[in-house]
Amino acid sequence: MPKTKAIINIQNVVAIATLNQKIDLNAVVKGYPKAEYRPDRFPGLVFRLKKPKTGTLIFGSGKMVCTGAKSRKESLSAIMNVVKELKKCGIIIHSKPSVEVVNIVASASLGGTVDLEKTVSTLRKTMYEPEQFPGLIYRMDEPKVVILVFASGSLVCTGAKKEQDVFDAVHKLHVILEEQNLIFYE
Repeated sequence: MPKTKAIINIQNVVAIATLNQKIDLNAVVKGYPKAEYRPDRFPGLVFRLKKPKTGTLIFGSGKMVCTGAKSRKESLSAIMNVVKELKKCGIIIHSKPSVEVVNIVASASLGGTVDLEKTVSTLRKTMYEPEQFPGLIYRMDEPKVVILVFASGSLVCTGAKKEQDVFDAVHKLHVILEEQNLIFYE
């Protein structure tokens, strides 16, 4: 068990949804003028919500990509709110969307400083080129995530599909850093 508890914050949950039908994006813009749609620049429509504060890309194929949510539950809520708004615009939605979380990005603080030079030679699947980037890149196999580790003890975890994977990965790395004497507390 680590000496200190890591502080972890989910920053962004990316979810994809499929409506299994085509969507007339021009009809969406007519019914929801706040939507941003410039087909000459990008094939998707941007649909922003204030609650939860998210942005959802909607494509004519019926695929949607929701970003900005702070949890899986919030991303599902955002997608269902977008579907509700589409229905209000007169878009007929035939079925409930299938939704899949594809990436969770989180930040964390371990409460100590990390010796990156020793860490890169101790952990497998790491990359550290301080001239290029100040953080060490660690590819964890289980759970399958990528963690950016900074000397300050700050982390960025990406690639998780479940929130629990973030917590498990940060805890696992924290334990390894302590066991290998790679983290120091003041």
